[in-house]
Amino acid sequence: MMNLTPTLHDCELLDLQDPLRSLREQFELPEGVVYLDGNSLGVLPKQTPARVAHAVAHEWGHDLIKSWNTAGWFSLPQRIGDKIARLIGARPGEVVAADSTSINLFKVLAAALHNAAADHPHKKTIVSERSNFPTDLYIAEALCKERGFTLKLVEAQDIPEALTDDVSVLMLTHVNYRTGAMHNMQAITALAHAKGILTVWDLAHSAGAVPVDLHASGADFAVGCGYKYLNGGPGAPAFVWVHPQHTDRFWQPLAGWWGHAAPFAFTPDYQPAKGITRFQCGTQPILSLTALDCGLDAMLAAEPLGGMSALRQKSLALTGLFMQLVRTRLHGHGFGIATPAEEAQRGSQVSLTRTDGAYAIVQALIERGVIGDFRAGDGGQHADILRFGFTPLYVGYADVWRAADQLLQVMQSGEWQDARFSQKQAVT
Repeated sequence: MMNLTPTLHDCELLDLQDPLRSLREQFELPEGVVYLDGNSLGVLPKQTPARVAHAVAHEWGHDLIKSWNTAGWFSLPQRIGDKIARLIGARPGEVVAADSTSINLFKVLAAALHNAAADHPHKKTIVSERSNFPTDLYIAEALCKERGFTLKLVEAQDIPEALTDDVSVLMLTHVNYRTGAMHNMQAITALAHAKGILTVWDLAHSAGAVPVDLHASGADFAVGCGYKYLNGGPGAPAFVWVHPQHTDRFWQPLAGWWGHAAPFAFTPDYQPAKGITRFQCGTQPILSLTALDCGLDAMLAAEPLGGMSALRQKSLALTGLFMQLVRTRLHGHGFGIATPAEEAQRGSQVSLTRTDGAYAIVQALIERGVIGDFRAGDGGQHADILRFGFTPLYVGYADVWRAADQLLQVMQSGEWQDARFSQKQAVT
């Protein structure tokens, strides 16, 4: 279909043939920028500013407190949750948009530990991947200290052997934030369940990026964020899903009035609502939820064009193209590829490794209008990462070619060695 080393013309032809190309028109994309950081912060949908402005000026400014009823503010977490459910293989009424990923992970991990302790009181270990996102590990560590459990960290390939008789919960991120490597959720969940182990899945780099089917996979608990592939804006609310067989077994530890069975009865005692509603806590951020709602509408606009299946097909083509260009055009410039070449084992990003200068190279690229990001290694097994996300809603094939071409120019010119590119900023 394409030359051994694709040309810009080849990629432009692919863009013309792309059945999803119209989706790009939904987003504000700065002129001259190739944005490959949607795996960290999605871009702005064009409808968001007007929709949020309406919520501010009319719903809040004019209708004031009436908008809890007239604008449907109170039910917004559930209505947004139902939209997210369509992307992750959940059913209506099973997902709620609320709080942050970290807070939601605390809720579901606490619930998982409670349920596991009730069924298997001798199991006192949580297993997770050593390179899991740190906040997930911090939450697990805190709960272990509080409840007398042990957190056991292993490499991805060692997970099956780590599922021993003392393990109660397996907590994993479906797509690794550093490498883009993707676990086989169904296979791993089946292994865990065969040992009586509950599974908690973080979908932060999966929801809206790769097809997810929580019910088909047999998962127990899942959380995820709204500001990456769902384009909800910086700090957008997260979401939480609990398999119906577990939902009503436990009062989640952050029992708040929005999770009460009758919140406006204002009783002094807590009675949890049925189902996923109990996983809410306090009053939710309506303006942020409004922005997330717009991001999801932009995401769901892909449904008539093939939905997540079509997005996944394009995502694999984009990531495959970038890896091909790195191997051919950037051969000899010191880059490794941490992301699996096997399509079934990668998400929607490509992570390049480098023994030196990774941060500076990313900064030099950003100055040229190609935006990715940097993730530091640990000085040992995990190398420094140059991370590039390929969101098929708005990234095209020519964007991928231009990104690789700019990276080649950065390396050939040596400009990345300029001291200003090595000055670390607060956010990398």
